[in-house]
Amino acid sequence: MTTPEHPTAVEVHHPHPITVHPPAAPIVAVQPSSVPTVTSVVLPDGRVVTGYAINPAQPEPVTAKPAVSRAAVNVALGGVGFLAVCGGLILLTSFIAALTAFITQLIILAAVVFGGWIAVQLFSAGGRQGGTTVNIRKATFKRNHFHG
Repeated sequence: MTTPEHPTAVEVHHPHPITVHPPAAPIVAVQPSSVPTVTSVVLPDGRVVTGYAINPAQPEPVTAKPAVSRAAVNVALGGVGFLAVCGGLILLTSFIAALTAFITQLIILAAVVFGGWIAVQLFSAGGRQGGTTVNIRKATFKRNHFHG
């Protein structure tokens, strides 16, 4: 309980900055192919500084980039191939349609020729009926019996 006479203790926290030191780069010992020459330099105030000459790092030579990227060339070649395939598919479907029409016409022609042959067989048979021809002139029918 807090009363105006007895205030509760207030704790104040102050943040402390965390200092993180980046790890040092590892030192790799490189064996030179030949011992570099020792160079001495005289400074303007007369002091002499002696040490090994360090050649500055040479940047990698920049290779000339082609005017057109490889990805663009690949996309273009893919488009040309796709168009060639589409042209071939159009020719193939045209060939299949023509072949289907040809086969249909052959079937219709066969039906007409065969149907005509059957019609000729049926309608020309009236003049040459086979069997026995009987001429009945003097026959008498009595009580449903034939007496010839």
